[in-house]
Amino acid sequence: MVDVSILGPTLALEIQGSHRLWALKSRVSIPLDHVDAVRAEPGAIDKMGRTGVKLVGTRLGGRIVAGTFRQDGQTVFWDVARQENAIVIDTRDERYGRLVVEVQDPCAAVAEIQRAMEAGKTASDGQ
Repeated sequence: MVDVSILGPTLALEIQGSHRLWALKSRVSIPLDHVDAVRAEPGAIDKMGRTGVKLVGTRLGGRIVAGTFRQDGQTVFWDVARQENAIVIDTRDERYGRLVVEVQDPCAAVAEIQRAMEAGKTASDGQ
């Protein structure tokens, strides 16, 4: 599971508990202006098909996917055990072209990220 927070112009994803061991990572930070889109994706593992080539992390059947994978020509970070709580974050100009993570409340997390993205666009348009 991942805890989502907005720290100024940065989207911070804090990996929680045993997920840190599965993903071999504790945090991912991305500038908000590098986030292209965010959406809830219940059933992410099933819907997104294969997770690609595991570079580092854990893949236990279709139940737990956590770590760094090479998928469809891009590097993707996964941290999903309960896929009904998954969100997808598409990025540009970052190490990870996509992040697929489990959060406690997908609708709230997506709304929080979208609000921060809009606030960032409004601030940059006003300068």
